[in-house]
Amino acid sequence: MDHELKLIKNIQKKGHRESANLLIQAYYKEIYGYVFKQIYCRESAADITQEIFISMVRSIDNYEEKRCSFRTWLYKISSNKIIDYYRSKSYKQWTNYQPIENVEFGAYENIEDDFIQGESIKEVMSVVNDFDANSQQIFRMKLFAEMTFKEIGKVLNLNESTVKTKYYSLINKVREKLEEVRTNE
Repeated sequence: MDHELKLIKNIQKKGHRESANLLIQAYYKEIYGYVFKQIYCRESAADITQEIFISMVRSIDNYEEKRCSFRTWLYKISSNKIIDYYRSKSYKQWTNYQPIENVEFGAYENIEDDFIQGESIKEVMSVVNDFDANSQQIFRMKLFAEMTFKEIGKVLNLNESTVKTKYYSLINKVREKLEEVRTNE
């Protein structure tokens, strides 16, 4: 952590290119994986990951270690870029998707396990994309970044219990919407 903060300070004070490269190398695979789990297109995931790190470098002067960890801050940038992607023209033209049951999400011992089974990423994300950006960020950070409610609350400046309530409400709304769509088919 101290090494990471030193790299951040080098970038903030001196615009140190090597420090930026080291930070990018440290987080690239993790962030790419987070993006890919939601998009399922290698080229788009690579492009978005690149945009995330460009945004990171451009806005690193705004990072405050008191507010949240660097990793959490980076995930917030990532969530915003993914939301932008889903709002973009390129997403609307996207038709190739992989069923969510082929994705390994890690071990969930609660409602997410039931929720994820049998749903396709395209169906779920099309419903989630209709919600406000704040709700989308909660959903993405919880399921794809595997953040705790407390971490999400720090990033979004929300109380942990508010994040939990919004998350579980969103899960129920997504379920209802998917059942409604399937009933009408």
